[in-house]
Amino acid sequence: MRQLRAFQGLLTRGCSTLVALSTLTAAACTPTSPPEVPPAPDPPPDTAVSAPAPGPATAEAPLNAVPRLPFNEIAQELDLPLFWVSDSASPGKVEPSQVVGLWTRGAPPQWVEGGRFTQRFRDAYTAIARVHEKGLDRAGLPDAERRRREAVEQELAQGRPSLVRTDLRQASAEDQALVRQVLTAAATIERIYLKQRGAAGLAADLAGVDPASRTLFFRNQGPWCAQPRTEQNPDCSALPSRPPRIAGMYPASLQQGGKFCEALEKRPDQATLLSPFTVVTEAPGGGNKLQAVPYTEAYREEMTAVSGALKAAAAAIQSPSEAALKAYLLAAAQAFLDNRWELADEAWSRMNAENSRWYLRIGPDETYADPCSRKAGFHVSFARINQASLEWQRKLDPRKAEMEEALAKLAGAPYKARKVSFHLPDFIDIVINAGDSRSPSGATVGQSLPNWGKVANEGRGRTVAMTNLFEDEDSLDATRATVESLICRDAVRFLTVQPGMQTMSTVLHEAAHNLGPSHEYRANGKTDDESFGGPLAATLEELKAQTSALYFASWLKDRSVIDQTTAERALAGDVLWAFGQISQGMTTSDGKAKPYPQLAAIQAGRLLEKGVLTWRAEEAAANGKDKGCFTMDMAKFPGAVEQLAREVLGIKARGDKAAALKLKEAYVDRDGPWKTLRAVIQERALRSPKGTLVYSVELP
Repeated sequence: MRQLRAFQGLLTRGCSTLVALSTLTAAACTPTSPPEVPPAPDPPPDTAVSAPAPGPATAEAPLNAVPRLPFNEIAQELDLPLFWVSDSASPGKVEPSQVVGLWTRGAPPQWVEGGRFTQRFRDAYTAIARVHEKGLDRAGLPDAERRRREAVEQELAQGRPSLVRTDLRQASAEDQALVRQVLTAAATIERIYLKQRGAAGLAADLAGVDPASRTLFFRNQGPWCAQPRTEQNPDCSALPSRPPRIAGMYPASLQQGGKFCEALEKRPDQATLLSPFTVVTEAPGGGNKLQAVPYTEAYREEMTAVSGALKAAAAAIQSPSEAALKAYLLAAAQAFLDNRWELADEAWSRMNAENSRWYLRIGPDETYADPCSRKAGFHVSFARINQASLEWQRKLDPRKAEMEEALAKLAGAPYKARKVSFHLPDFIDIVINAGDSRSPSGATVGQSLPNWGKVANEGRGRTVAMTNLFEDEDSLDATRATVESLICRDAVRFLTVQPGMQTMSTVLHEAAHNLGPSHEYRANGKTDDESFGGPLAATLEELKAQTSALYFASWLKDRSVIDQTTAERALAGDVLWAFGQISQGMTTSDGKAKPYPQLAAIQAGRLLEKGVLTWRAEEAAANGKDKGCFTMDMAKFPGAVEQLAREVLGIKARGDKAAALKLKEAYVDRDGPWKTLRAVIQERALRSPKGTLVYSVELP
């Protein structure tokens, strides 16, 4: 499990996932006709696209009443799968070449035809312009419904659409057929993931709700709010019934009263019940009897459909150069029928940047969405290989054993250095994320998989860094504004906001997941889940990886692999990443720990304590407006980071839960000056909406 999320987009680096620094990045923009995205078979009731129905023909009014950013925000509120990419050619006026349709719950309407806007687009524009002028109409609503809709709009406003665009209109017939089948599989994965989240049964209640609520349900993959300012608001829900959050992977009756995960961990059959590829249900006979049902039984209909789409994708591949991808598609198709994911992992591990132009991971992997942090969530990450990764691989490949020795020395007894053979990250340009990989804000920007089994234990998994997320100018501008509100003038020079600023840290974070006490390492005969419990174990693994990334920045500089400027900018960028994570709050609305914010609070709190960071309460920030700012002492970075790395790696090496809880209590739970400063970070970081990825896949 590695997940890393970015700052304005919310960069997640983790056990298997890494999310971006400033928002989710937009891919390069090219002229458009709306993408054709196959809908899921037998779609749930929430699949209807709520674009305005075509009205009577009207005279073509000039389309310059709404600026681009409000246009895209209002399109979200009206549940329109529509994005205005750029207005550089004719500022303030939307042109047909600047509009794309978005992948949501099916193929979007035809917005452009023959180089001209369709009547459906003009009707949509009229609706957007009306909201821009007058706001959403809440006249006559009961007070409770008015409060709910206001909260929904506040939730949506905290996420700015950030486009990931893939133009395949000139691609080969083979590639187009492959992509269509993967998109079909992705739509079905969304349905499985809704079931895992406990939201599938709620989709029918969307009939008749307002468009903004439908957008929220799709974006958040359920009715529950997730943004920092609204996730604790009881009025914030996509459904008027305001249903409680009940995970779909455990009986609802088991989840009453809280602490059900701890109760499961104490059962003699906990290893079976908490196995990653099963759903816990009540066994026949009632009482306290529970059983673990394999995913292939719990989600039989959907998994059979995914298997069929993957077989069709494999059949579309005729090129010998894509033999490795074809083998993985067939192995994954079989795993969706027999739950033997380790065989799919074997085929997947044999793919790399040199034997396929595509990256695909489909199946159950990360456990972050599970309240017990044990059950693997279904997802799709589909991308094209970016060959720039080969440069980093050449730099770090010869040093993997040396990096393992360095972390083993920091960890201390009983951990001993292992022979490591993991793959350094391939760089990939995302086409589509679905299921557990599709976040309400931010995105996965790095991932090391699998999390279990022989491939993971032998270091034969794959690590990737997503390189086309949150690098659009809207996202970079938001990051610059946050930097200038939090950082003092003398430290801004370390934070050059530009595309690729987090790439090195992503690479190091993901590499570190494969180093030191990781995967299924056992301390005192116990895995980290068994030693610490799932949520704390997840936080510790991410803390280990991110602290190791900080450590390796200086380590590589000392060995002349990178220069001092690169090291300093990487370290400063990771501080900014930590601030972005802190802004998301330490727990979810139902009290579950957020691994990345908690690890960020520990790291930044320790750096403040050691004088690497200093809060100058009376000094103006770089924007000249905010009073109070952080500065950085780069000379103190290496020593403070090495000390923290030694502590964290040692905790994992020994399975020392008491020390882990002490670290968490000091920097996450305790009231005091650091908690007060975290509130300042949160207020300033949340001024700019975080990036919410939206996807356009253009096919003929």
